[in-house]
Parts: sequence; structure tokens; C-alpha cells
Amino acid sequence: MGNLLYIVAVILVLFWAIGFFAYSVGAVIHILLVLAIVSVLLRVISGNSTR
Repeated sequence: MGNLLYIVAVILVLFWAIGFFAYSVGAVIHILLVLAIVSVLLRVISGNSTR
């Protein structure tokens, strides 16, 4: 599950970067960034609690 969250976070950051530099769609870009950060935080929190 942790690897899945990490992969999702990386994909969202890539989409955010593409959107930021290519399209500048506005709020959608920032939503993607927030979702990526939340995914990384969930991975860190769940990874530390299982050890």
C-alpha cells in the first residue's frame, strides 16, 4: 500500500509540473500539488506507524 501511495504521489507531481509549465490551468494545478503532498504525508505517517 505504501508503494502505491508513493507512485500516486509521483504521478500527481508530474501532472502538476506538466500543467504548471505547459497549460497553466489555474486551480487544478494546485489541487494536484496538494493531493501529491497529502499522498506523500500519508505514506510517511503509515510507514512510521508500522515499524
